[in-house]
Amino acid sequence: MDVSGKNVMITGGAGFIGSHLTEEYLAKNTRKVVVIDDFSTGTLENLEHIKDKRLEIVKESILNKSRLSAIVSREKIKIIDHLAAELEVYTGIKDVEKDARINIYGTLSVLDAALKNNVEKVLFASSGAVYGEAKYIPINEEHPLEPHWPYGVSKLSAERYVMQYHKLFGLNTTAFRYGIVYGSREWFGRVLTMFIRRIFLDGKSPVVFGDGKQERDFVNVKDVVRAHMLTIENEKSNGQVFNVSSGTGLSISELASFLIEISGKNFDIVYDNPEEGSASRFQPERVRLKGELKRFVLSFEKAKRILKWTPSVDFKEGVLEEIKWVKRNRGRWQVKPRV
Repeated sequence: MDVSGKNVMITGGAGFIGSHLTEEYLAKNTRKVVVIDDFSTGTLENLEHIKDKRLEIVKESILNKSRLSAIVSREKIKIIDHLAAELEVYTGIKDVEKDARINIYGTLSVLDAALKNNVEKVLFASSGAVYGEAKYIPINEEHPLEPHWPYGVSKLSAERYVMQYHKLFGLNTTAFRYGIVYGSREWFGRVLTMFIRRIFLDGKSPVVFGDGKQERDFVNVKDVVRAHMLTIENEKSNGQVFNVSSGTGLSISELASFLIEISGKNFDIVYDNPEEGSASRFQPERVRLKGELKRFVLSFEKAKRILKWTPSVDFKEGVLEEIKWVKRNRGRWQVKPRV
């Protein structure tokens, strides 16, 4: 499918990934892009630089099923890129019902609006959190699905509905299980953002939990956006789930050392070992996540085979770009961490 001339809806379009997708769809000569966002976590700051009359921003929740369907109908939407979600793992732990309501029922609202109004393609941002602790590395799409947190459970449930609507109703759908997406406009709270702020903004040593051997897989938001575009262009993507990742594991200690090195500062890593769910002695605003994963590295071989997608952004280059962005927008990360 060619996106040129199509009307596109992006739920959660004022968020980190959604705002980058908004830019790309407009660059692809779409007829119109409608952003749906309730601004609970998304922000107009992510979109204010876009001066394009084809962009319409609507403040609305995906849980407002009738209004969402009415907008899809009125705007003759042909592609829905669904990113709106409850993203915070801790929120899911503290309020399981809220997590389920937004991630499961919100997704059903999107799917029903798409089906009712003859939408040609729905893309869904799932999560690598659906896998839980790795049985093997790298994790492919056939890995057991044993999520550690309610967030992973709700994302998996929503993903199942996304696939079911393709099989049962013929709706063209694709889901993505992301690694840890990073880049400009990333929200503050995950480990890379924590380290960048400590080292580059606060002038302090990074705090590493445990022995620092936990492995993570970082993928740049530009590569994620490109995966979405390739998916729309490729009919073989319908009814498929794809990992979108770097395929490379980086330990938390290695990440901290890498950032210290590029900063040029003479910092030592501070190791702390709070219990899961407890705050750091050295960084009280930071709480260790319950159910912390030891290894999280995803295989992108399926996306490579079907979509001809591979990650292209060099990690150092991508991180330097994010650092440059946050130095220009310091206030964006002077907030309570979201985890």
